[in-house]
Amino acid sequence: MGFSASGPVEAICADIATLAVDVVVNAANRELRRGSGVCGAIFAAAGPALDDACAAIGGCATGDAVATDGFDLPARWIVHAVGPVWHGGDDGEADLLASCYRRALAVGRDLGARSIALPAISTGIYGFPPDAAAAIAVATARANATGWDHIVLCAFDTDTLARYQALLRPI
Repeated sequence: MGFSASGPVEAICADIATLAVDVVVNAANRELRRGSGVCGAIFAAAGPALDDACAAIGGCATGDAVATDGFDLPARWIVHAVGPVWHGGDDGEADLLASCYRRALAVGRDLGARSIALPAISTGIYGFPPDAAAAIAVATARANATGWDHIVLCAFDTDTLARYQALLRPI
């Protein structure tokens, strides 16, 4: 993976569980249980030890993040970030989504990581509008890029990738 014109932040379309970065971020639920989408893919690829590690932690608040080992992933660590469920936008969802991205980056930085891959948090079954979520992800990644060699916004589909790329174009 190379650097894009936007500095250490770039967007790619890939299966996040296959990326050889220091940290992959899981779009986690508050219980830190195996879920669907990105969460299910990460749990499946990491192996059963991830279930035990998450059970030992017990949970995580919306807008926060916690870390586990990467187990069978190419990544050394998994940071589990809990995004908000969309309730129409008047329950602080945007602030909570920005917080979970900030916290994921801070937890990864505290681990000593230099590269991190972030999924499109809350845009699946949590229903966050994709355009607004992409804008929050890009702005938060750029604002918190200090200390990172590489921040990857990992899209699982071409529509999300196009959103990220449009937002990452130089002004």
